Amino acid sequence: MASGIFAILDDIAALMDDVAVTSKIATQKTAGILGDDLAVNAEKATGFLSSRELPVLMKIMKGSFINKLIIVPFVFLLEWLYSPAITIVLIFGGFYLAYEGVEKIIEFLFHRPKKGHEVIKEKEVNVSEKPEVAEKEKVKSAIITDFILSVEIVIIALAAAKTGYATLKSEYDPFLVEIVTVSIVSIIATIGVYGIVALIVRMDDAGFKLIKASNDKGFLSKLGHFLVKALPSVIKILSVVGTIALLLVSGGIFVHNIAYIHHHLPTTIPSFISEALIGLIAGLLVVLIVTIFKKLFGKKQTA
Repeated sequence: MASGIFAILDDIAALMDDVAVTSKIATQKTAGILGDDLAVNAEKATGFLSSRELPVLMKIMKGSFINKLIIVPFVFLLEWLYSPAITIVLIFGGFYLAYEGVEKIIEFLFHRPKKGHEVIKEKEVNVSEKPEVAEKEKVKSAIITDFILSVEIVIIALAAAKTGYATLKSEYDPFLVEIVTVSIVSIIATIGVYGIVALIVRMDDAGFKLIKASNDKGFLSKLGHFLVKALPSVIKILSVVGTIALLLVSGGIFVHNIAYIHHHLPTTIPSFISEALIGLIAGLLVVLIVTIFKKLFGKKQTA
């Protein structure tokens, strides 16, 4: 009996050794997309009242876990049934990310902030409901964006797990190693990204506590004031970085999954610029289609 238990433990240890190798490769391969995921989600998690930041972040994080619980088995099922379908799913996700990025740029360039009487009129309409509605919509948008980014993370992790397994002299079924590897990377990605986002959005609170603890004197006080003053700048930078990340991720999806684009990409231009431009063009195309659809749908309703 005891020898059987030790044999099982030995098998688990050997399996985890294989998983450690494949997980390391998968984590390295997904590092870029995780950075983009961090920038996008940090921007999505800001703009709320201080008391609502962590609750909102927890809602988005919960949605992210649910996303991955759906995506991981779905990707493996697609891989088993019809592997080219994974590429098709990625490309559709790329169009959505490109659309989100371009929509942000258009909003910044053409939708000026309301002033004066416009603000007063806006505040008169459902003042008590607007923060709740805005929070719900932003959480929904963040979870949808996270879903698209999570699809790419899972697929890249799966491809990396396959590559890592090929380098091993493993006695275990590759399918088992791939499942464990992708699951571990998914958990690390979610906890890691949203843990860092939580630290960012609570910078000002940490600063206030340092100021209070030091009686507004000395190094800790200066550090506290720096954190408080730095947060608005960090949020603005993350907003810009998050928008660029959306275009880069979407452009990267098209470049790596559409052979025609990959083969006709100019070699004289840095790849990140080419990918951003392709993401921008794709986003503009989707915005145009959505705008035309809205106009046609609006005409049908008013007729």
